[in-house]
Amino acid sequence: MRGAPALFGLLALALWEAAVRLLGVPVYVLPGPIAIVQAFAADPVGLLESLTSTLFVTFAALAMAAVLGGAMAVAMSASRLAQAAIQPWAVALQVTPLPAIAPLIIIWVGQPFLALVVCATIVAFFPLFASTASGLASAPPELNDLFHLYGARRWQTMRLLRLPAALPYFLTGLRISGGLALVGAVVAELVAGSGGFASGLAYRILEASFRLEIPRMFAALVLLALAGILLNYGLGAIGQAILRRRGGV
Repeated sequence: MRGAPALFGLLALALWEAAVRLLGVPVYVLPGPIAIVQAFAADPVGLLESLTSTLFVTFAALAMAAVLGGAMAVAMSASRLAQAAIQPWAVALQVTPLPAIAPLIIIWVGQPFLALVVCATIVAFFPLFASTASGLASAPPELNDLFHLYGARRWQTMRLLRLPAALPYFLTGLRISGGLALVGAVVAELVAGSGGFASGLAYRILEASFRLEIPRMFAALVLLALAGILLNYGLGAIGQAILRRRGGV
């Protein structure tokens, strides 16, 4: 069963290669897997360096989203005033399309790397914030009453009851936000690349599309897809290990 995804992938690649060869599809319309591998082999260092740049932005944005999302969720859980102040703005930030505001952020921030991180953080922020807030509110009411009965202070209830209850939710949000941070980094890099800032794998995709180097563009897309899969599985494994160590799984 564990090998099923790999076998399915190999079968799909074989059918893809056979189809483009039998139908005579031009490489600039749809390259086959072999042409994509050859495009990667022609410049592996350049593509991998660009991928590394994109991943730096992704991980920096994920860290910022984790800190900001967790802190704001805790503040919102601790104070109704903070909830009334934070929640509408968090929702507004979530529904704002990144391509519409990314050019402004890049201009306002000025420093290219930091601007990309800010853009990716905006995309990754809400799942962490919403998941953590849900987790903080998920503590059993009877336990909350018990803490109150024994005279526990608000910060003690938060530290000993609500934060442990929120941990699985936070880790789930972290896994979701990991993929979104990568998407946000790619979108921001596409906008920055259109403005002449060459950085990241998204810029390589843009560059290859302008030059009609479609196999190279597909090679960059495959690298992004693989990075997203590894990021998702990696964050999931980290979350399971943390919960297992705490006795949550």
